Amino acid sequence: MIEIKKLNEQHIEEILAVWRESGLSIRPQGRDAVSELEKQMRFEGSIFLGAFKGEELIGAALINHEGRKGWVNRLAVLPAHRRRGIASRLVEAGEKELRQIGIKVICTLVEDWNENSLKFMQKLGYQLHKDIFYMSKRDAPED
Repeated sequence: MIEIKKLNEQHIEEILAVWRESGLSIRPQGRDAVSELEKQMRFEGSIFLGAFKGEELIGAALINHEGRKGWVNRLAVLPAHRRRGIASRLVEAGEKELRQIGIKVICTLVEDWNENSLKFMQKLGYQLHKDIFYMSKRDAPED
């Protein structure tokens, strides 16, 4: 049985392992440094969710908001556990958390080459906007 739970600082190494094994790019000298993840976990607008099979963390998602709009970020499920509805359950749990605090617009960013994620999020009801450009300004390449 899969259980979705909130994650805390004791789970950081497990989260990083899931992200790595799932193929997400990790920035260990920047925003994915343990100290940075600890800071993010303490931020009021962040909710780290995990999917557990027994004691094993097999999926994770970072759900966050700034009070106006919510985001599904860093969604990952270990390859051996995919296609079982785990990612859907993580997204649904995140959406529920956001709606409970009054967030009505929930978004995600998907890279254009990641067709599987694009199809997955569309299947969950997310609308693809081809008229929006993602822009970022970083203090360092690892951020």
